[in-house]
Amino acid sequence: RIGTAALAVQVVGSNWPKPHYTLLVTGLCRFQILQLLKEKPYPVAEVEQLDRLEQFTNQHKSEEELGELSEQFYKYAVQLVEMLDMSVPAVAKLRRLLDNLPREALPDILTSIIRTSNQEKLQILDAVRLEERFKMTIPLLVRQIEGLKLLQKTRKPKQDDDKRVVAIRPNRRINHIPSTTEDEEEEEDHDDVVMLEKKIRTSSMSEQALKVCLKEIKRLKKMPQSMPEYALTRNYLELMVELPWNKSTKDRLEIRAARILLDNDHYAMEKLKKRVLEYLAVRQLKNNLKGPILCFVGPPGVGKTSVGRSIAKTLGREFHRIALGGVCDQSDIRGHRRTYVGSMPGRIINGLKTVGVNNPVFLLDEVDKLGKSLQGDPAAALLEVLDPEQNHSFTDHYLNVAFDLSQVLFIATANTTATIPPALLDRMEIIQVPGYTQEEKIEIAHRHLIPKQLEQHGLTPQQIQIPQVTTLDIITRYTREAGVRSLDRKLGAICRAVAVKVAEGQHKETKPDRAEVGEGEDCKEHVTEDAKPESISDTADLALPPEMPILIDFHALKDILGPPMYEMEVSERLSQPGVAIGLAWTPLGGEIMFVEASRMDGEGQLTLTGQLGDVMKESAHLAISWLRSNAKRYQLTNASGSFDLLDNTDIHLHFPAGAVTKDGPSAGVTIVTCLASLFSGRLVCSDVAMTGEITLRGLVLPVGGIKDKVLAAHRAGLKRIIIPQRNEKDLEEIAVNVRQDLTFVMASCLDEVLNAAFDGGFAVKPRVDRLNSKL
Repeated sequence: RIGTAALAVQVVGSNWPKPHYTLLVTGLCRFQILQLLKEKPYPVAEVEQLDRLEQFTNQHKSEEELGELSEQFYKYAVQLVEMLDMSVPAVAKLRRLLDNLPREALPDILTSIIRTSNQEKLQILDAVRLEERFKMTIPLLVRQIEGLKLLQKTRKPKQDDDKRVVAIRPNRRINHIPSTTEDEEEEEDHDDVVMLEKKIRTSSMSEQALKVCLKEIKRLKKMPQSMPEYALTRNYLELMVELPWNKSTKDRLEIRAARILLDNDHYAMEKLKKRVLEYLAVRQLKNNLKGPILCFVGPPGVGKTSVGRSIAKTLGREFHRIALGGVCDQSDIRGHRRTYVGSMPGRIINGLKTVGVNNPVFLLDEVDKLGKSLQGDPAAALLEVLDPEQNHSFTDHYLNVAFDLSQVLFIATANTTATIPPALLDRMEIIQVPGYTQEEKIEIAHRHLIPKQLEQHGLTPQQIQIPQVTTLDIITRYTREAGVRSLDRKLGAICRAVAVKVAEGQHKETKPDRAEVGEGEDCKEHVTEDAKPESISDTADLALPPEMPILIDFHALKDILGPPMYEMEVSERLSQPGVAIGLAWTPLGGEIMFVEASRMDGEGQLTLTGQLGDVMKESAHLAISWLRSNAKRYQLTNASGSFDLLDNTDIHLHFPAGAVTKDGPSAGVTIVTCLASLFSGRLVCSDVAMTGEITLRGLVLPVGGIKDKVLAAHRAGLKRIIIPQRNEKDLEEIAVNVRQDLTFVMASCLDEVLNAAFDGGFAVKPRVDRLNSKL
């Protein structure tokens, strides 16, 4: 019950990575606890002071009283200090303290410095009489001296640290914490650092990285744990050890098995599958092939992300997805420098640490939606990552050493290439992933989507049947998209409605009174109106309602999904002159686009509405200029019979829907056809759609996105499509069954477009010139 009273002078430490504090105190005197008053929240006791260390007696008087005991203690203390390295400032200061401090203070000071157990220190603390304290401390000094002598004999002579301070222990200790716990913690931390150094030396990192790590581990050994840089350096070294410098997975190079696996996972996508099989074939012939940089470009919902995961599965590699949508800081790619607080590696290095191999499949999702801010341009940071000639020495700002990314298979996905910087686009191999045809959607639904939805909703094929006719109705009447996400959601809604029926049927089977029929059955009784329930014997499973399986037909669709969202409105909207159908491309796939025109008395103005871009406005001016210059040739007149189409006439062109922004040159032929229909009073064929850019001379120039546009026309039920002559090569990408359903008209000039757009053609009408009198 004896302790030391002290004043706290300084507190140093931190809470991260674990609480670690050092307390600097100045001792005042010994005290004895008389009575403990309270223990919480901190101990409070009544104490009695035992000595006064600040009031030392005369030095000569102390030596006379203690005699030989004091001299003997001083001799041993000087001998111990002189055995240590005097070049160390702490040792030199201790030597000066032996001469300057009173002899009464020496036992307490040396006891706190030399290597002793906690029990021995408590015994010295309990010794209040000075003579007793000297007697107890001298054996400890002798033991320490003998230990140092033995240590110096066992060491090699060539070592410079013979007089190393091995016996000195820091005297900045919190007195109420047992030193045995501190010893254990320090030994544990020391063991961790030794283990970390061993891992660094045995790792297969590059020579440059090994040199940097050994330099950092030396700094770490000399660094106090209380310094914030200690944790940063340790985290850096642990990351360097965990990175897969030479660890890789072995590729599965069997082309036949890879083709079967790709066909089972994904329907269609022939271009993608062909490219993957080509990569596998080359890998069989050459082992050190660099990983390709692929970019899948296509509308949402066509399976770009899922096919990346399927490619990793086919190759037998690890898969890691990095979402780049909205990223506007280049540090996300390259990492932060370690001089910053909270620095961390970039997503590339972090992904390699996660997968643990240096040849994974990295999916860079939504690469076309990268941002740019004051923190830099992440698209520019990706240039080094996606360049096969540079990424073998990719340098992350956090690592600050080169890392080889040449074995990584990078796959980027994008909805459009318009927003990707040209330098980044040049480094990637672009593979277009077009939208699906109706037949492909039906196959995908019955192979993948319907089994997945049945499993997610706990249903079986014995409880619900969705025929292909119903799937076609869902595709044509309830969804109009390039991918299959909306189709998947509609199938999920059908499964939920059937799950309600199944649950209600099970509940009613458990009731003893089977005569009662709930109202919930009446509202949906025509769901199974055309169904053919299987005969259920008396021994059948009572968990199944008697109307199983539920057959989903058109009436059930209308009950579950509501009225059809899309109708075949093409013929109705082309019931008057001045309307034509164009084809547009969007990042979401192809779309059909109506162009409407009307004329009225006015001052010859052209009004354009529908949120049009500058290119589309210029196409409208080109169209009206070409028609005005060829009005006599086609006998086009305004309301007053004049060949000047804008004479006292205003023209209004509108592009529904008005809330959607539109731009591009491909609506040129559609605008010409619409205006020709308006001024001639003839109807455009209701099953014709067209696309193409025009010139002032009446030529039709090629445009992009032909496949998506053709699929959009096919979904809308159109039969004839007018496309530029120079786009004929793009038709080879379209499925054979779609080409068989459609008739393509190749046009090289506007005369051919007008002849194909109108029933009976739009031929030039010869007319005898009349002389108009101006009197």
